[in-house]
Amino acid sequence: MAQLDSNSRLWDWAFVIGTALFVLAGWWLVAGVVLAGTHALPTPDALIGKLIEDGAGFYARHIGVTLWSGAQGYFWGNLLALGVAAMVLLVPELEGLATQIGVVSKCLPLVAIGPIILVVAGDRAPSIFLAGLSVFFTTLIGALLGLSAAKRPALDLVAAYGGGRWMQLRKVRLYSAIPALIGALQIAVPAGFLGAIVGEYLGGVDTGVGVALAIAQSQLEVERAWAFAILTGLIALAGYGLVDQVGRRLAPWNPAYASEGAS
Repeated sequence: MAQLDSNSRLWDWAFVIGTALFVLAGWWLVAGVVLAGTHALPTPDALIGKLIEDGAGFYARHIGVTLWSGAQGYFWGNLLALGVAAMVLLVPELEGLATQIGVVSKCLPLVAIGPIILVVAGDRAPSIFLAGLSVFFTTLIGALLGLSAAKRPALDLVAAYGGGRWMQLRKVRLYSAIPALIGALQIAVPAGFLGAIVGEYLGGVDTGVGVALAIAQSQLEVERAWAFAILTGLIALAGYGLVDQVGRRLAPWNPAYASEGAS
């Protein structure tokens, strides 16, 4: 059995490395042959050269600022979404209103509401606000679905022992909601990061990924723009994976994790 597990891991790693090499070769072919002379896509060596030329400190400074704004928006947006979802469970009559608020938040164009926040608060407020707005709907729907997934016999048992809705929320619903909530929080990671970047595009700040991307585009620094795009994508993917690991610790009974272990 141990030998089979070892061979399976080796095949998994071989597949990952082979896929990476295939993507790298395709990238080189498209950038160096198909799109040669268009400056639309840099070759891998040109991209790495720009990363070395700019230095790690340059990218860390801009990405760190945006990451902090996105983290603040992620925290407040998710906290508000969880609060609204809990309120709906305690007062079911509010579900329609909460859903409408969520839909409105999702439909609001970020580039339209961002300038208003910039005028009212200025500084980093648009990045934080747009990051929070980007995660609110996803987490709200995930929380409502998760909190509604509790089994009726468990809820009836709590009620039989004199527990009300608040006790049901604490003892049953929160436990049942973790798998769906973790999935929503995973999706919210790249959404919040993107919201923070869009907020920086609106101006009012002199550092951040949005600012650096705007300058790179205006100066036709294609390699730098792609470097920021790839780095931010990897960071968002890492955040997605981090939340997934938290979910595995909090909800090992999740069918998705159980099926992975069985396979």
